[in-house]
Amino acid sequence: MQLKYLKTLLTPQDGAAKVTCMAWAPNNSKFAVCTIDRVVILYDEQGEKRDRFTTKPADPKYGKKTYVVKSMAFSPDSTKIAVAQTDNIIFVYKIGEEWGDKKFICNKFIQTSAVTCLVWPSEHTIIFGLAEGKVRQANTKTSKSSTIYGTDSYVVSLTTNVSGKGILSGHADGTVVRYFFDDEGSGESQGKLLTHACPPYAMAWGTNSIIVAGCDKKIVAYGREGHVLQTFDYSRDRSEKEFTVAASSPSGQSIVVGSFDRLRVFNWSPRKGIWDVASPKEIPNLYTITALSWKKDGSRLSVGTLCGGVELFDCCLRRSIYKNKFEMTYVGLSQVIVKNLSSGTRVVLKSQYGYEIDEVKVMGKDQYLVAHTSDTLLLGDLVSNKLSEVAWQGSGGNEKFFFENETVCMIFNAGELALVEYGSNEILGSVRTEFMNPHLISVRLNERRQRAVEDNRKLAYLIDIKTIAIVDLVGGYNLGTISHDSKIDWLELNETGHKLLFRDKKLRLHLYDIESSLKSTMLSFCPYVQWVPGSDVVVAQNRGNLCVWYTIDSPERVTMFPLKGDIVDLERSNGKTEVIVTEGVNSVSYTLDEGLIEFGTAIDDGDYYRATAFLETLEMSAETEAMWKTLSKLSLEAQQLHIAERCFAALGDVSKARFLNETNKIADSVSKEYGGDGTDHYQVKARLAMLDKNFKLAEMYYMEQNAVDEVMEMYQELHMWDECIAVAEAKGHPELDNLRRSYYSYLMETNQNEKAGEVKENEGDFTGAVNLYLKAGLPAKAAWLALSRDELLSSHDIISRITAALIKGEFYERAGDLFERTRNNEKALECYRKGNAFKKAVDLARVAFPAEVVKLEEVWGDYLVQQKQMDAAINHYIEAGCSTKAIEAAIAARQWKKALHILELQEDKTAAKYYLKIAQHYASVQEFEVAERLFVKGDHTKDAIDMYTQAGRWEQAHKLAVKCMSQEDVSTLYISRAQELEKEGKYKEAERLFTTVDEPDLAITMYKKNKMFDDMIRLVAVHHKDLLQETRIHLAKELEGESRFQEAEYHYLEGQDWKAAVNMYRVNDMWEEAYRIAKTHGGASAHKQVAYLWAKNLGGEAAVKLLNKFGFLETAIDFAADNYAFDFAFELARLAMKQKIPDIHLKNAMFLEDQVLQTGEKLFLFSTLLLHIHNKDWSNAQRVAEAHDPESVADILVSQAKFCFDQKEFQKAEAFLLRAQRPELAIKYYKDAGMWTDAIRICKDYLPSKLSVLQKEYESEGNWGVEGMVEQAQEWEQTGEYARAVDCYLKVKDSSNMDLLMKCWMKAAELAIKFLSHDKAVDISQVVGPHLIQLRKYNEAAELYLNLDLIKNAIDAFIEGEEWNKAKRVAKELDPRLEEYVDKRYKEHLKNQGKVDSLVGVDVVAALDMYAERGQWEKCIDTASKQNFKVLHKYIALYATHLIKEGEAEKVLNLYTQHGVPAYSQNFNIYKRMFLEFVSLRDWDCAEAYRMWADLRDVLLLLCENLSKSSEANSPAHEEFEQMLLVAHYYATCSAAKGIDQLNSVAAKLSISLLRHTELIPADKAFYEAGLAAKAVEWENMAFIFLNRFLDLADGIDEGTLDALDHTDFQDTDIPFEVPLPSKLHVTVEKREEIREWVLTVSMDQRVEQVLPKDERGTYEASLVAAGTGIRSLPCVITGYPVLHNKIEFKRPGMAANKDDWNKFLMATKTTHSPECQDVLKFITQWCGGLPSAGYSFH
Repeated sequence: MQLKYLKTLLTPQDGAAKVTCMAWAPNNSKFAVCTIDRVVILYDEQGEKRDRFTTKPADPKYGKKTYVVKSMAFSPDSTKIAVAQTDNIIFVYKIGEEWGDKKFICNKFIQTSAVTCLVWPSEHTIIFGLAEGKVRQANTKTSKSSTIYGTDSYVVSLTTNVSGKGILSGHADGTVVRYFFDDEGSGESQGKLLTHACPPYAMAWGTNSIIVAGCDKKIVAYGREGHVLQTFDYSRDRSEKEFTVAASSPSGQSIVVGSFDRLRVFNWSPRKGIWDVASPKEIPNLYTITALSWKKDGSRLSVGTLCGGVELFDCCLRRSIYKNKFEMTYVGLSQVIVKNLSSGTRVVLKSQYGYEIDEVKVMGKDQYLVAHTSDTLLLGDLVSNKLSEVAWQGSGGNEKFFFENETVCMIFNAGELALVEYGSNEILGSVRTEFMNPHLISVRLNERRQRAVEDNRKLAYLIDIKTIAIVDLVGGYNLGTISHDSKIDWLELNETGHKLLFRDKKLRLHLYDIESSLKSTMLSFCPYVQWVPGSDVVVAQNRGNLCVWYTIDSPERVTMFPLKGDIVDLERSNGKTEVIVTEGVNSVSYTLDEGLIEFGTAIDDGDYYRATAFLETLEMSAETEAMWKTLSKLSLEAQQLHIAERCFAALGDVSKARFLNETNKIADSVSKEYGGDGTDHYQVKARLAMLDKNFKLAEMYYMEQNAVDEVMEMYQELHMWDECIAVAEAKGHPELDNLRRSYYSYLMETNQNEKAGEVKENEGDFTGAVNLYLKAGLPAKAAWLALSRDELLSSHDIISRITAALIKGEFYERAGDLFERTRNNEKALECYRKGNAFKKAVDLARVAFPAEVVKLEEVWGDYLVQQKQMDAAINHYIEAGCSTKAIEAAIAARQWKKALHILELQEDKTAAKYYLKIAQHYASVQEFEVAERLFVKGDHTKDAIDMYTQAGRWEQAHKLAVKCMSQEDVSTLYISRAQELEKEGKYKEAERLFTTVDEPDLAITMYKKNKMFDDMIRLVAVHHKDLLQETRIHLAKELEGESRFQEAEYHYLEGQDWKAAVNMYRVNDMWEEAYRIAKTHGGASAHKQVAYLWAKNLGGEAAVKLLNKFGFLETAIDFAADNYAFDFAFELARLAMKQKIPDIHLKNAMFLEDQVLQTGEKLFLFSTLLLHIHNKDWSNAQRVAEAHDPESVADILVSQAKFCFDQKEFQKAEAFLLRAQRPELAIKYYKDAGMWTDAIRICKDYLPSKLSVLQKEYESEGNWGVEGMVEQAQEWEQTGEYARAVDCYLKVKDSSNMDLLMKCWMKAAELAIKFLSHDKAVDISQVVGPHLIQLRKYNEAAELYLNLDLIKNAIDAFIEGEEWNKAKRVAKELDPRLEEYVDKRYKEHLKNQGKVDSLVGVDVVAALDMYAERGQWEKCIDTASKQNFKVLHKYIALYATHLIKEGEAEKVLNLYTQHGVPAYSQNFNIYKRMFLEFVSLRDWDCAEAYRMWADLRDVLLLLCENLSKSSEANSPAHEEFEQMLLVAHYYATCSAAKGIDQLNSVAAKLSISLLRHTELIPADKAFYEAGLAAKAVEWENMAFIFLNRFLDLADGIDEGTLDALDHTDFQDTDIPFEVPLPSKLHVTVEKREEIREWVLTVSMDQRVEQVLPKDERGTYEASLVAAGTGIRSLPCVITGYPVLHNKIEFKRPGMAANKDDWNKFLMATKTTHSPECQDVLKFITQWCGGLPSAGYSFH
């Protein structure tokens, strides 16, 4: 650090005029100097003198010159100055914040000796030293002072550490004492620190060391604990004088020591850990330096001298200019002053930990500071002057800083976001995220104060591009996670952090409520959205609308305005909120309803007066009314009763307004009299409770003040007489009798006869009560009363009146009860019958009318059948001997076994008709053997055969059919059934039936008809091997006709007719295929012939290329010449082999020579031409004509055609006429023969101009066939008459040719789509589509619908065809709204098909439900375990319930052992049932049962731990489960002890301790086990008593009541008397009798006393509660016996053990190494919070 002279503030004088002290204000704006003349001069920051004041003496009478000012200090807020004076006083002057403020003394502290030095480290605390050696503190708030510590030596100096939390005092004897108000975790010592060689007048406390100097010319640096670190000895320097004063820089990194004409500077080196000495600042003629003061930002050092001069020095290591806007002054390694050159404002950036600051940057629109040290990061806000320093490990400067939020800095580094709040030195929070865009992060820190919320800090950020996480930064926990289906591009929390707005890439705007975890979509298109500042109002744009949500809790209520442009900004100022919109080049502002914004904000802030004032300005509307209601509710909760009254008045609720008005008057009068707001007065509180309808609470408030009359008045006003009388009775009110009379009168006046009757009944006036009940029309109540009072039963009049009223009201059963009690059995029976009380009727009849019992049973059965209680009716019919009715009831109840059992007992043949129904049931459940037996027995053998055939069990069906039917009938039955199956498409089943009755030809025909040729060939190969080849050829020709060439080829080849295959391909111009087959299957030259024909077909260059390719060119030329195809031969030769041309000419010449020789023959033949015609020798006639008279060829052909038509050889005739070029004759002949189709075909092909005339003629004939219809439609299509063509195609109906039908429909649809209107096309598709679906042409139907944009119809078609992927793809690509529909249908399909495994991937919950319904529990639990914890435990609960019903409690235990036991209240019954099942098990009190009890115990411990962390903690349920845990522990420990002989007594004690839990354990079982355990260890007294009690309980169980139990033996014990009656005896009858014999033997021997043993308390030794005192002892964790003395305590409160029992258990565990006992100890460790220190270690 360098010292540079700046200016002189106070000019030195010629003589001594010592500057006694100086001080800089903490805010750096003021500097005070006190001179020898006791005047304080005040300078501003620039060193200009601004003010002065004179100090005052302690007592004016001693004069102004009787004291010296020794020290001076500013208050931390810079508005006060404390002045220490030698006249034993400290004055505190208030100087104000501004220059010119009035100055006055605000505190004075009188002392017992001179004040020598003073510091002011914290707000109200001044620390000062006295001449008498004390260091004291003064409190400016209380104006009192107190001693911190005292010494016997004058205090010469006082200084603080950098933070002001510790002080050092230097004393005249060289002692330096250290004292901490807060050691800040440093652990440094207090008290005397060191002793310096001379008085330490110059003392300064740096960050890491203390420097002390004095008159011995030595400067010594001491370490933290007073050891000498360095010594700087200037005693040999003659120019050096004594050191008078020292000062530390505010950072503690530099210290200046003053002496004569010299300032010595010491800088701390963090790397070396020592002080470096800078070159001293020597100023000649400065004289002795008497005062030093460092400006609090470390930039200036003031020096005061003996001659009264004050000099100002600049202190800095370096200075730099940043961006030409800021000046950076490094005043120390760890302190930088940042000055804004334009505004002059300065910020001091300082490392609290003394780390060296590397580089300072100004970022974020020149508002924020960022600096690094080696271990920390410094951040600052230049506007608010808030600075932060947080721990930060160096990351190479790769951090990215975002300053969009005014209160917090967001720092991204290596995939982690850290948040630092300005002004806080802790990182607010950090999370992992890869998304650095500040629009994808929202932080809210206490931006709007809310009621009952102290600290509100929330963060929302992206975990991934589709998932938002919301974190509470105060608690550090996750508030919610939002998984979205699209990428998110913007999010923001509201100011209170309760709502989150976010928008996705599709510009959909969503709102998420954090408290309720509900997400709602607000807009489907949103380019702009923003929260209105200071409120929960949202502004957004949706295309051409401005959308405003004034009440965000109701997202559906939106206010919309039309817009012409785009929203660009939102401004809220001066009570106005405006939305700025750009419309072209102009900006327009839209003003929002500030009132609505204001109300919501006022409510959120809890300012109800502001909210009321606002509502007063609005007219009443639905919205305003809702606001008044909201305000009324909130103001009542906040007990702002005047506002609540105004609200109810505004709402027109006069009664509440009036009631509150009266309440407010009471509150106001109380407030006036006693102060406060009056709402705590009992009357006000009681009236508010009444308003809330909580009358008991109101009564409590009144009764606390003994205001009995007010309570009674309240209840009377409310007509709550019962409560009023109860209060009067409780308080013995004198008006009690009058009240009762008034109440009775009131009841009679208001015709409340029932109530009046109850009053009479309570008073003992039973007759009066009966009369009133009858008057009230309540005869049943009168009957109940009569039945309970013998005196009423004896009154014939009363009974007859009651029974008459009961019969009139049709209360027959109650009337029957009365008649029976009065022994009028006939009427009783009659009433029971009328009232359908058959049980009572039968019981009465058995005693009084035995003959009626059978009739009653039948009537009872009829009644039950009428009530649809078929199960119950069966037994009654059996009792009545009505077997037929019993069978019918059993069948109706679906109790088939019972029905069959009754039926088989019948000898009467009339019941045989029921065999059919029962047999049908067994057939439906696939118990075919039983069903067959019953069908045969009931003479319905055909039904049995049908059953087997439907189930596909043909062998059984055939076997049965053969037994009882003729072969012909069997064949007929099977063939008809097979034909039905064929229609249903079940071809394999039909085949089996055909072959079963030896009719394979029918199966072959079936397969042929359905074009299932493979199956057809298979059957032919089996049944007609000789016809196989012929069949294949025939089949191949059919396939060829259908253009299915590959299949035809296969069958030709299989039929060994390869030539036909070659010919097929040749005719269809498929030469490659023809050549392939000829080469593969033909002889050596076959393929060459095919190649030749192929080439001839091609001709020209192509033929040459082809023949060259195969190498057959020369061969082909020779072959052509030999076969007289000279033209082809010449063509090939000319193109490729010219050398062959002479050979061809030679062959051609030879051929022509032969032709000339034949000319004579031709002349002879010509003369015979007519003869040939006449003789119908057409071929010869044609040959002669062609050779010699070509013109006559046509006539010969016509004659031949006419002859063929006459012979019905139409094809030949047509061919001849066409060759003769006379198509009109062909048309005529076809017409004449009625062959219109052929006529139209010929006309279309050869005379198209006459086609329309022919069609009209054809239509007029009206004899269209299917083919004709198709051809007609094609004609309409070709002539452009598309509508008529479509109609024509749709008229085609030929169910025998489905392929043709489908083609017609598809053609009709295609034409409609291409050429007709859209509506017409849709109509056509609605006709064609369902037909295609019916034919299972789902893809074609869907394609048709898609062409017309009928998306849903297309999806339905795919769904019908189970093409789910296609359906989903269409929905996704064309109409995403239908995706949910497809998923729903897919789930339904999977459910209906039972494909649960597939359903898992689609809808887990539905799949789990199906698994549960089917009882596939393991799969269900396994699948659920892959879901979340709640889902898993839902199905575990269902499975557990099922297992409990099945009596498999052990499986339930294993289930919860494996998966944990959540503290869900809905599961409590399961846990209780499981526990009760276990404690009810027989013979499980043995060593072998340990594992089971231990598992139960561990599960219950886990449950109790979970309960203690939940909302159910300390609830009755929690306490009950703690009891169950204790019982399970006792059973487990007892089982462990039973395996070791030396622990028999422990096992017995545990069994006995369990007796106090007989409300949970079956009482008979508990006493039986305790008795046997006591007997085993020869405690015969207890054994006798317990087993005797067991026998009494067993007898009580048999009788169904425990009322007769004698509790004498258990008086003054904690064994409960009132226990639940066990449903059954938990011990076998044999064992009970053994016990009975033993008890009898012992009682006869009289060798035991029937008294339970007692201990020193005079109480039964196993009882926890002392008989005399009622004091309850803790139970021993090992035995359950009370712990009285020699106690061993555990860490968990309330857990203890008897030392003897504990040691016995430990010893047994050590000696036997029993794993069970070790496990018990391990459990106790967990349960009781660890074992005692002298415990036992185990593995």
